[in-house]
Amino acid sequence: MADKKVNEFNIEDLDLNEINISGKKKSGFVAILGRPNVGKSTIMNHLIGMKIAAVSKRAQTTRKRIQTVYTDERGQIVFLDTPGLNKAETKLGEYMYDAAVDTLKTADLIMWIIEPSTFIGTGERIIAELIGKASKQDSIPVFLVINKNDTADSDGIAKTEETYSSYMKDNEEVSFNCIINVSATESTNLDELMQSIYDVLPFGPMYFNEDTITDETEREIASEYIREKCLRNLDKEIPHGIAVIIDKMKTRPDGSLVDIEATIICEKESHKGIVIGKNGAMLKRIGTEARRDIEKMLDMRVNLKLWVKVRPGWRDKSIYLNEYGYKDK
Repeated sequence: MADKKVNEFNIEDLDLNEINISGKKKSGFVAILGRPNVGKSTIMNHLIGMKIAAVSKRAQTTRKRIQTVYTDERGQIVFLDTPGLNKAETKLGEYMYDAAVDTLKTADLIMWIIEPSTFIGTGERIIAELIGKASKQDSIPVFLVINKNDTADSDGIAKTEETYSSYMKDNEEVSFNCIINVSATESTNLDELMQSIYDVLPFGPMYFNEDTITDETEREIASEYIREKCLRNLDKEIPHGIAVIIDKMKTRPDGSLVDIEATIICEKESHKGIVIGKNGAMLKRIGTEARRDIEKMLDMRVNLKLWVKVRPGWRDKSIYLNEYGYKDK
């Protein structure tokens, strides 16, 4: 049980010709793009009603593409959450950029998540160029989603809309099919966003069973929960050099609880000491917070043990990137 996928699926295994379409329903793949920390994963988690992707205020919170599925009476939406796009400075950064770019190849709709602002920096220009190419080549509709609308007044939101609409028309010759402002944390306008997505998606088959939620395994989600707690509790620079590996995840024969052993990877000996903390206090805090989320996901008691290892420069070494899960599925 503890090593299975959460309602496992794989798009490559599907024969779309054999899928039975009962009635007309909407379906499609929605790519979520944006700079780091604009709330992409938070929006996705709220839309599907389950916490799958790690969420924090740190950059690189999402490091790989995460697929989730939402199904209701209107149809089925497959959300593709991508890493925040930024300048790649390591092999891990290159992997994250490629993961975001590759996602556009399978998208039926692009959602560009931004914050209320009239400043269009390097990160936004990179995203705008990628969206422009995808939209013009494959006629993919594009939504502009202004998150965190609770942090700006109506005038600020209007100026954001005008700035981004003008930039896309002038530089990429692309118009947004929909502009909507939301607040993921306040759950504002999320129902309206979901309906707008259904309005644009084509009629098509239900690609996955209605109880499918994600292609992430329980091990992968547990790993993300642990890494999220590292991101939230550790000093600013340390989380960038952290990875988490689940070494063991096994349900006891009597079904009383799940034993999990995990290793937190960091790049420097000095970072190891900070992750562990005085008398192990920081590691205990990370473990306690992660265990609560994992128990909620598994609906079982969890015995979580954490270790910390140093792997200098792992973000620039392909062998470690593959070992730590940063590879194509």
